[in-house]
Amino acid sequence: MSIRIGINPLTWTNDDMPELGADTPLATCLSEGAEAGYEGFELGNKFPRDPAVLGPVLDSHGLALVSGWYSSCLLERSVEEEIEAVQSHLHLLKSLGATVMVFAETTGAVHGMMDTPVANRPVMTDAQWTLFISRLEAVAGYLSEQGVQMAYHHHMGTVIESERDIDRLMSSTGPTVGLLLDTGHLTYAGGDLLKVIGDHGARINHVHCKDIRPQVLQACREERRSFLESVLAGVFTVPGDGCIDYQAVWSSLQAMDYQGWLVVEAEQDPAIATPLKYARMGYEHLAGIVGRIT
Repeated sequence: MSIRIGINPLTWTNDDMPELGADTPLATCLSEGAEAGYEGFELGNKFPRDPAVLGPVLDSHGLALVSGWYSSCLLERSVEEEIEAVQSHLHLLKSLGATVMVFAETTGAVHGMMDTPVANRPVMTDAQWTLFISRLEAVAGYLSEQGVQMAYHHHMGTVIESERDIDRLMSSTGPTVGLLLDTGHLTYAGGDLLKVIGDHGARINHVHCKDIRPQVLQACREERRSFLESVLAGVFTVPGDGCIDYQAVWSSLQAMDYQGWLVVEAEQDPAIATPLKYARMGYEHLAGIVGRIT
């Protein structure tokens, strides 16, 4: 698989705060995404979950299904229970040709809580780590057998958030547990993007490209804001509109022979950040770097 550029519908509508972009129809998201140049979309809350319905909708816009977020609860559910829970999501991805699943452990997560500082996220004990890794590898093995690779998403407000968490996750698991590199979340968490790529590039099988407004991030940290408060404050934006050096990120990914999707994903209030404008901005920045625009 060569490099492809996709987008997440968060630019138009928000899954954690459905009131953001609530009146924007799916057709608008897809038509504007295609107009901006994207080849595919990740799933969002307005997407039909029947592949027989969604497939023709995407085809009508010339778009592929990139992937979709899955919330696991492996600290609370058995392997068998998690495999049962993932079936409909897995079926949708497989049916429409997606080869990776965005996978994140959400037991105790605080990223969807408006009044809980993101700094109060859950931290696993050693015993929980042992349990989690055992179950995670079992589920990852199952997904791999089904032809869909796990792309584990480190995420603010969850048990896997920091560079240290990522290092422990990668060193404790085998290659069936792939790594989703999220440039915005790792920068928010204080991690070193280029070091993580250098250390774990062979495991990176999906990339989310969101940028950071550094002054907003500093204020969010100092004021101990929740993840959702930070989003509303404008901490995230699209590539090329923040402080992340995407040329350096791309060069590091190239050195590790990354093949797959680069997905623009920037949680913003669409009433403030006009979706088509920012979708174009993100696409043009990434496309220029990877050689789609000269």
